[in-house]
Amino acid sequence: MPRETGAALDGQGLRGAFDARPPRPRHDWLGWIATAKKPGTRARRRASISADLEAGHGDTGVDWHPKR
Repeated sequence: MPRETGAALDGQGLRGAFDARPPRPRHDWLGWIATAKKPGTRARRRASISADLEAGHGDTGVDWHPKR
C-alpha cells in the first residue's frame, strides 16, 4: 500500500475497515488511486474511498457486511 494512502486511512481511523474488505476490492481501490497522474486526483480518489468506508459501502457503492 502506498505510504500516502496508508497514512490517510490510519489518520481517519479507517485502516481496520479497509483491511476487513476482501482482497479484490482492496486491490481495485489501490489500483484506482495509483493510476491517477496528478496528486489532486489521487487525493480525491482517497477521499472517495474513505467516504465509502465510513458509510459501510463495498467497492461498488452498495452496502457491505463482513462474513461472520
